[in-house]
Formats: sequence, C-alpha cells, structure tokens
Amino acid sequence: MPSKTKILIVEDQYIEASNLELILLRAGYTVCEIARSVAAALKIIASEKPDMVLLDIQLQGRLTGIDLAQMLSEKNTAFIFISANSRQQILDAAKVTRPYGFLLKPFREKDILIALDVALYTHMQDRELKLKNKTPVDPLHRANGASNIIGDSKAVLLMLSNIKIVSQSEVAVLILGESGTGKELVAQSIHKQSARSSKPFITVNCAALPANLIESELFGHEKGAFTDASVARTGKFEQANGGTIFLDEIGEIPLETQAKFLRVLQEKEIEVVGGKTKKVDVRILAATNRNLIEEMASGRFRADLYYRLNVFPVISPALRCRADDIPLLANHFVQKYSAQEGKNIIGIENQVMELLIRYQWPGNIRELENVIHRAVILCSGNKINYIDLEDQPNEAPAAFGRSRNMIEVEKEHIISVLKECDWKVYGSGGAAATLGMKVSTLNSRIKKLGIHKVGLKKNNTPYKS
Repeated sequence: MPSKTKILIVEDQYIEASNLELILLRAGYTVCEIARSVAAALKIIASEKPDMVLLDIQLQGRLTGIDLAQMLSEKNTAFIFISANSRQQILDAAKVTRPYGFLLKPFREKDILIALDVALYTHMQDRELKLKNKTPVDPLHRANGASNIIGDSKAVLLMLSNIKIVSQSEVAVLILGESGTGKELVAQSIHKQSARSSKPFITVNCAALPANLIESELFGHEKGAFTDASVARTGKFEQANGGTIFLDEIGEIPLETQAKFLRVLQEKEIEVVGGKTKKVDVRILAATNRNLIEEMASGRFRADLYYRLNVFPVISPALRCRADDIPLLANHFVQKYSAQEGKNIIGIENQVMELLIRYQWPGNIRELENVIHRAVILCSGNKINYIDLEDQPNEAPAAFGRSRNMIEVEKEHIISVLKECDWKVYGSGGAAATLGMKVSTLNSRIKKLGIHKVGLKKNNTPYKS
C-alpha cells in the first residue's frame, strides 16, 4: 500500500513537518508538497489529490486545522490530527469532524506508521461500503469470531465493522463503554478474528487486583521476592505470551503501574518482581467505563499511556442506544435460562416486551440478563407475561433522560391487566393468573403501588373510586 499512497502534511512548524516527511519517505509513502495554511492545503488537495492528510490544528493564517477538517469531511478525504494540544475543548471539536485518528505530539515513528496503516485501511473499507450502499456488516454473514455478539442495530453493526478492521492489526485497542455493555465480548471477538486466535486470551480485572499485589499478578515474581513469596509465580503478561491480554477497567490501575504498562507497549518486555526483565509478545486490549480524558486532566491517568492505547478505540454502545436489539437479546436470555431452569418457555408477551423496550437500562445488557433470568424463574406458563421490577431502581440517572421510572411502568402494567380482568384479582381469568403471580404477591404490589380502581368496566360502567 505505501508505494502508491500519497500523503499531504499540513503543518506550520518547519522542523516537525520535515521530520514527518522523512518518516513517511523512509516507509515508502509518496509525500505531497508541505502545506502550512488551510489555503495552501486546499490548492495542493485540488491538484495532487492525496489519499490521506496529516493535519495539525494550529496553522498559519486565520483558519485552523479544525476548519480544514470540516472541509475534508465534506470532500470524503481521510485525515489524521497531529497536535500538541489535548484540551477537552479541542478534542470535542476534533471529534465532530470524524477524523481517522488523533496523535498527540511528541510521538514515535512507529506510532505514526501504525496510525496511518489503520486509518488507510478503515477509509478504504468505508469507501467500498459507500460504493456498494451496504450497512457496515451484514448480520447474516458476520465473522465467526463475532458470533457471540447479538444484535443488528446500526450501533452494533458499526462496532462489528470496527472489530473486523482492527482485528487484522497488531495495534493496541481501547474499548470504551458503560458497565454491562459487553466490553469483554468485544475483546474476545477481536482476539478470535486475529492471527493470534490459537494462542492464549488472558483476562485481567484490574479493579479486583489488591494494591500490594498488582505487579506480582501482572508481571510475576521470583521466589523470595517479598515476605509471602514462597514460590515463583508466572504473571498474567507471561501467561498471555504469543496471544492477547485484556485489561478490563484499566482506569483503576495506579500511576506507578501504568508506567510499567507503557514499557510493555513500547519495549515488549516486563520486569518480574525480584527478577530480571523478560521479553513478551503480547497484544494489549484494554477497557474502561471511566472518562480517561477527565482522568488525565486530574492527574490520575498518564497521557502517554492513553495515546498509546487509543490509536483505534472501539465503542461498545449502551443498550438504550440500541433499543432495536432488546427483543433479540431478551429472547436469547429466555432460551438460555429456560434450558438452565428446566422449563419450556417459548417467548415473552407483547405488553412485557414493550416495557422492556421503553426502559432505559442503566445497567445495560447485564441488567437485562438478570431481569430475564428472574422472570424465567418466576414464570409458571410457557410465555413470560410479567416482569418483577420490585428490585429495579426507582429512577435512572438523569443523564439518560428518563421520563418515567420503573415503578411507574410496573404500576401502569398491573392496572392495564386489572382492567382487562374487570379488576378480578384471583381465580380463573383473574389478574394474578394472567400475570403469573401468587394472589398474595399481587395484593402486596397493589397495596404498595397505591393502585385503586379507575376507569371503566368492560360494560362501560364507571368504577367507584
């Protein structure tokens, strides 16, 4: 690819632009004339039609790199930001332009070449998809390594497309998403579709590592390295040698250990506690539900580690952003737990499914799975017609913009069933039987929710309140 690939450098600092040009020429790329302003860049783009633009944010003249990026997006010209500025305001403005990467100065030669390789491949895939007028991934023909991810919403198909792209590279990946969105499944899918699929996949929950044993767990220790080290121990990185290590909740790791992660990324070696350094061949995948930009600003996360990991971020979407997938997921969990509990439950009643779709799921897929498991246990028929919401939170976080809480949804559902049953609670055709609940449980919920007879009977006779 490099031999015929043409790169435009838009950089107003002569030394930095020259260094970039040398890096690219050594790697076999063709380099256009260097532009130091937006106006100069537009002229070169019109005449030389580069395949990729390396773009600084601060340029000569009135217009900035952000302004040029917006024009490049409209022209469908791929670009990567290269900047010394990582302020949140700049990052937010950069994200809107949909760049193919963001590298923070100073960077290593390897960083720019990896970022270029991934960006060019991604842009090529995007261009082919647009020409074919297809969605990012055909859900009926997804790769075997992604078969554990359920869903065909746009958000999931985009994620699957990114997984497929980045799995073919050796670059580190940062998986972003809220708790319960399935970030470990994303990591497993990347590993299974990679050239390392036959090698070990080691998962480390960084949040669960004791502070005084973190380095021993990750890098191993020699016998006698500390008081309780009665035998030598092989660390997680060495266990993953040749394969992939998934560092879940990496934002929980203390700063001094973060520096050692950086060494693994840069030098491909670990320092065994009480022993010597060892070379390891490990691909690093990391995940977090924290805002690492804020963590960097507060000094709790190293900026250099963040930019080493964030070459190709993959976002695992929140369940509320992929509501179209809720029926698929819910029925999958019904089948799973129906078999586990020895029951023959074939599905979910429509009115219950509507409740599931309307809910905002602050706990994401993990919360949905727990709710369905509980419903399967409580179900006495062959279809789930009631969801026990008693233990659900009264309100979702304000950021999710919920208009109703789950108690309100449950109350509305019970009232609708009571109306259908002419407010008959027990016996054949009663609300308790319809809901699949014990009469005592339903009466308790009616009392707790403050439900009173309202509306009209089936014969249009008003109830007395």
